Amino acid sequence: MRRLLDRRVLGTAAVVAVLIAIVLWPVTVTVDVASVSRGPLLMTVDEEGVTRVRERYVVSAPVSGRVLRIELEPGDRVKRGEVVARVRAEAPPLLDARTRVEAEAGVESAKAALGRARAEEQRAKATLAQAQRDVTRVRSLEAAGAATKQDFETHEAEVHVAQETANAAAFAVRSALSELQRAEARLAPSTLEAPGRVVSVVAPVGGVVLRRVRESETVVPAGDPLVEIGDPAGLEIVADFLSTDAVRTKAGARAFVEQWGGEQPLEARVRRIEPAGFMKISALGVEEQRVNVVLDFVESSPTARAALGDGYRVEVRVVIWESPSVVKVPTSALFRHGDRWAAYVFERGRARRTLVELGHQTGQYAEVLGGLSEGARVILHPGDTLVDGARVHERPTGN
Repeated sequence: MRRLLDRRVLGTAAVVAVLIAIVLWPVTVTVDVASVSRGPLLMTVDEEGVTRVRERYVVSAPVSGRVLRIELEPGDRVKRGEVVARVRAEAPPLLDARTRVEAEAGVESAKAALGRARAEEQRAKATLAQAQRDVTRVRSLEAAGAATKQDFETHEAEVHVAQETANAAAFAVRSALSELQRAEARLAPSTLEAPGRVVSVVAPVGGVVLRRVRESETVVPAGDPLVEIGDPAGLEIVADFLSTDAVRTKAGARAFVEQWGGEQPLEARVRRIEPAGFMKISALGVEEQRVNVVLDFVESSPTARAALGDGYRVEVRVVIWESPSVVKVPTSALFRHGDRWAAYVFERGRARRTLVELGHQTGQYAEVLGGLSEGARVILHPGDTLVDGARVHERPTGN
């Protein structure tokens, strides 16, 4: 009986020992592995942009009236001087009874003011004539010794005063006459554009109709926009960058235009960074300071971008730093270890934690300044359970 009990105890202990060994046995982790390589590295700032015609012209109505239906469609080509719209000038609106009475009273008031000004002019002329006769008589008396030189100078000064008074009276008459003409113009029909006359509106430049502001026949005031004309060949891109990214962007920097609808990215250059920023609310409701960055397409790709037009959405990548040859590591292999960067190096089936010194970083790669050498194999997407010295197995390519 005792022997049987000892055998059971020994068997149970053996089973427990096996279970503990299984639990504590190191587990081999399957990982993805990539190599530290050498090659070019670009550091960019990315943002959405919109194409626009660089020079656009808004054609407006030259007179008030009824614009006839515009037959041109957006995309139609026009030549300089070609008629793009026609406006039929209309008579000015009729005055109501109260306005007409006020206008007639204004005319009568202007006539009275003109009569008073003319009367003042006649009196000034009469005073001037009398002063001139007096100075002639005093001059004769002075020559005969019957008058002093002071008397002659006094009368001569009176002539000058009378002359200036007559001039002022003449100006007053001209002012009163202008006021009368203005008052009468409110009652007279317009003679600038005869009612029913059709005024042709011509294109100031050759190009393509970008937008037709007015299509159907309607009444428009003078200066109301009718159509917009521009040359789609002169496209540019405007993208609103965060102000912190705009500071790092320089005029003349290379850029790539992506997600524009074509298979290959297009090349562009930064032409201007606007000096004034503006506030914009993001999709998450956050206030952001934005700056418009204007880019030009590189002339080597006019055929590829022929399908682009005004107001098309694109994605812009502006290069802020680049190097033709650096040692680089995928950013997915990096993680923080304390206050430094680190990566797990795949060595003989083990994961070896290695501290790394980094330089410039992009969304996919980071420049290696120290800690890793070219050709080293690093583990991608290391999990929190992976530790230094852990057994690892490289996942076969294609799985």
